[in-house]
Amino acid sequence: MRTGKTTRVEEDDYYIDGNTVRRLETAPDYRKIRREREAREREEQLRRKRRAARRNQERELRMSRSYVVFLTMAVMVFGAFATVYIRIQSDLTARMSAIATLESQIENLTAENDEALKRLNTAVDLDGIKNIAMNELGMSYAKEGQIIYYMVKDDDYMNQYGEIPNK
Repeated sequence: MRTGKTTRVEEDDYYIDGNTVRRLETAPDYRKIRREREAREREEQLRRKRRAARRNQERELRMSRSYVVFLTMAVMVFGAFATVYIRIQSDLTARMSAIATLESQIENLTAENDEALKRLNTAVDLDGIKNIAMNELGMSYAKEGQIIYYMVKDDDYMNQYGEIPNK
């Protein structure tokens, strides 16, 4: 143990306090150094990631000629298919419209034919025609021997090659 007085002599960052020599610096703060080192490492890692991302973006933005040709061809093929599809759709729509128009015309003509048939059926007096034919024109019903039957093949018409005999 020392009881003597303390002298201070400064010499190049050292001072003497009694019989001990001390440095002016304190012990290094290892936690602070570690935090600073980790912060630098994180920053460097972040810079590396940003550089890598920038390189990837630049690489993606650069397209080779073959890729551009491929994309151009793909767009042209898609455009051709789209054009053909639209043309087919418009043709289909036009045909459907024409079919609807023809169907409505058929319905109108059928209705007109039905009306004409009803008018004819109501306008013709069959009893009056029978009276005129029998009384004024001297016609009569056919008798048994006057009716001649013909055999018709599967055809829907018959050719007449000679006179039909009268009995």
